[in-house]
Amino acid sequence: MNIHEYQAKRLLHSFGAPVAPGVAIYSVEQAREWAAKMPGPLWVVKSQIHAGGRGKGRFKELGDDAKGGVRLARSVDEVVANVEEMLGKTLVTKQTGPAGKQVNRLYIEDGADIERELYLSILIDRSVGRPAFVVSTEGGMDIEAVAHDTPEKIVTRVRPGRRLHRRGRGSARRCAVAGRRGARRRAEHFRDPLQGIHRKGHEPA
Repeated sequence: MNIHEYQAKRLLHSFGAPVAPGVAIYSVEQAREWAAKMPGPLWVVKSQIHAGGRGKGRFKELGDDAKGGVRLARSVDEVVANVEEMLGKTLVTKQTGPAGKQVNRLYIEDGADIERELYLSILIDRSVGRPAFVVSTEGGMDIEAVAHDTPEKIVTRVRPGRRLHRRGRGSARRCAVAGRRGARRRAEHFRDPLQGIHRKGHEPA
């Protein structure tokens, strides 16, 4: 199943995960309207295509010095300018191949002051037919490079569902540096959405 980032974030929010406010837009007019409703002073304009590496991608129709498929804006006018430049263009990333994919929608998200970036994914380990929790303290922008260069910084755990509480707690502790102020509180914030996502994922359709 292929879904866009904005659709995934809606699902995560419904599961109890903290998600920054954002909206999918399809026109310049919508971009101005919705950006004006966000508090600022920072907005993020994100191309919505079924491929990773969007931030480091390039648009075929733009010059080599143009910004990629994920951009920061510090005013509503700058949001609109980025949307005008990105919408309808063809974005090429490492995952699209040279043909690229046309950007027909953008996701405008409220910006955040990022203190620390962590990585979490839940995959199905086909060898045992159970969810595998993959976590890293190195964030997710270059998770493939982390896996190649420093695989010890990625931790994978596969355990039965009835032990989820301990699994979530253990994954949280992996990403909360021992001895750092507030580590226990951040671990709790990490664990609770993790449990909610897992629980919702096992509910019957």
